[in-house]
Amino acid sequence: MKKHMAKAVKAYKDLTFLNSPAGRTVRLLSEYLEPNERLRQNKIKDTIVFFGSARILSPEESYRNFRSVSRQFKKLKKPGNSIIRKYKDAETDLNMSKYYSDTEELSYKMTKWSKSLGGGNKFVVASGGGPGIMEAANRGAKRAEGNSIGFNISLPFEQYPNPYIDEKLNFEFHYFFMRKFWFAYLAKALVIMPGGFGTLDELMEILTLVQTKKLNKKVTILIYGEEFWKEIINFDLLAETGMISRKDLNLFRFSSDVNDAYNYLKKELSKNYVK
Repeated sequence: MKKHMAKAVKAYKDLTFLNSPAGRTVRLLSEYLEPNERLRQNKIKDTIVFFGSARILSPEESYRNFRSVSRQFKKLKKPGNSIIRKYKDAETDLNMSKYYSDTEELSYKMTKWSKSLGGGNKFVVASGGGPGIMEAANRGAKRAEGNSIGFNISLPFEQYPNPYIDEKLNFEFHYFFMRKFWFAYLAKALVIMPGGFGTLDELMEILTLVQTKKLNKKVTILIYGEEFWKEIINFDLLAETGMISRKDLNLFRFSSDVNDAYNYLKKELSKNYVK
């Protein structure tokens, strides 16, 4: 009897190949095709995307931390620089936690409104899937008994999905640009809460796409926390120095109040997308 060589592993089952530089194109396609199919199955065509810092704590957590540090601080007759810094950081975290609360409430109100429209998954809240502002957005949607999406990403420091994402809409990306694609592709509105490098990157990318008309749809951009953002970016100076057109200042709107933000988003989405 002739002996046969063992069958080779099929290419699409060969993990060594798929995880190699040569398999990069397949991995990229997977991060387009798999989310596309899952979103299609769940009938999701419109999203409201929330961007913001992963470092902003909930009011509950920030208060616990502040109370703990305050106790340490008050026990010391002459606090050193490290405990003073720790106290100030805890105080800042407590003050910034208002944006967590506002994000949760705005997401809750938008989800309740969306559900009242009927027609299934319309204007579904989407976030980066992690902690902080992302968690608050998913939490608000969950409180409103609506679905919400988590477009998470693998990072050197682990970022785990928050517990409020709809299980069937929990995604994990390797490539930042594929994750950004899914943020932009379905978005009908964008809410920018205070954040750092990542939030700035996401805001500027969307603004650039809208400014250059690479997004062939109307996207409502709301920048939340006017006092914070005007300290971070001097949009008026960009216009005054000719770095952007003055009309580019109309591509977005500031808000610092949940009800104001809710009414603006509802009005714009109704005008552009609700028949």
